[in-house]
Amino acid sequence: MSSTFDTQHDLVVEKQASRTAPPPMYQVVLLNDDYTPMEFVVKVLQKFFRKNQEEATRIMLQVHHEGRGVCGVYPRDLAATRISQVAQYARERQHPLQCVMEPV
Repeated sequence: MSSTFDTQHDLVVEKQASRTAPPPMYQVVLLNDDYTPMEFVVKVLQKFFRKNQEEATRIMLQVHHEGRGVCGVYPRDLAATRISQVAQYARERQHPLQCVMEPV
């Protein structure tokens, strides 16, 4: 005959706290070129990255003077989507503006 206590003891399972790591993040970077107007870059920053006029202008000037400027930091899929949207928008308006993503 089996004891109830022994059976219950055998069924005890330790519950471990599962911790999901946050997704890897990527920064979206605009690259300078000699053809895209500054006003267009500001518009892109406002439209796709939700920057206000002041912040968009600051990033645009960074792109202009330093050759690149960070638009934002996002999970991979969102960063890729933003890059695709910017590329299509710029291409449709005949601007060579380029955007890339880099791991943070």
